[in-house]
Amino acid sequence: MDEKDPLTQAVIGAAIEVHRLMGPGLLESVYQECMQHELRLRGLEIQTQARVPLTYKGVSLAEELKMDLFVPHQLVVELKAVEKLLPVHEAQLLTYLRLSKTRVGLLINFNVPVLKEGLKRMVL
Repeated sequence: MDEKDPLTQAVIGAAIEVHRLMGPGLLESVYQECMQHELRLRGLEIQTQARVPLTYKGVSLAEELKMDLFVPHQLVVELKAVEKLLPVHEAQLLTYLRLSKTRVGLLINFNVPVLKEGLKRMVL
């Protein structure tokens, strides 16, 4: 996580607070609700379960992607509560970045003893 910016730092700070209070071992949906509340307490307006329409060869698909947390064209945040982050999780975030035309994303796994071990910042 070389480059630092105020938005990602605020989201990371919120994630650390959620992890400090809730600890590991809960469902992803619980962390998402806590993150939404914590980010709003910090004055950040963030969309939850933001939809990304999909098209294939010019045809709009009925299926849509849902990003956990999204600041339009600034930041995609993908939350996990898994044993360990896998390459498929990174691929998912990169796809969300590409399809939402967003440059920066955070992958946050809450199922770790120390949250720093579950953080990954990715830039397109």
